[in-house]
Amino acid sequence: MRRADAPRAGWYPDPESRTSLRYWDGLDWTQARRSPPSEAELRIAESQAAFDEAHHYVASSAARAAAAAQSASSRTGRADTQQVIDEVRRATRGEVDRAADVFTRQARQLTREITPLISQYTNRVVRWVRFAAIVAVVLLIAYFAFQVFAQASLFEWIGDRIDNLTDENGAPAAVTPRVAALRSV
Repeated sequence: MRRADAPRAGWYPDPESRTSLRYWDGLDWTQARRSPPSEAELRIAESQAAFDEAHHYVASSAARAAAAAQSASSRTGRADTQQVIDEVRRATRGEVDRAADVFTRQARQLTREITPLISQYTNRVVRWVRFAAIVAVVLLIAYFAFQVFAQASLFEWIGDRIDNLTDENGAPAAVTPRVAALRSV
């Protein structure tokens, strides 16, 4: 194969393994390999190619307009040259605006298609586990609060009962008929 007939340098399907890409340096295969591009990479490459194409069209039309202006300036006077330059500026500005609009539309379309990374890493199980952990913590706090309250109430009740068993002098309190009946049994 002649050098002029060889494909340009770039990533091509690996002739040894169809599942990967291999870099062709313009003359021979290198040892550099990579996986095929994802859909997002392909969309980015397409939008970049469209932008490059629009940019190249703008640059080539600006170059043609500049060449026309130069040839016109050699044929016409200074006023006509200024008029041609103004037309070239308007044409160039219009092409730049058109290319910017194309790029903006493609960028907006791509941003709508990209899924946020957070949606790839969260799922229902993680949300349910997080919810269950929160509920468990709330129930644990409520349990401890109830225990503290219940113990305080229990100790107050026991203290009141002890206070009722003795009078102010430390002697046992008067026995009620019911307690006396229970003692006699």
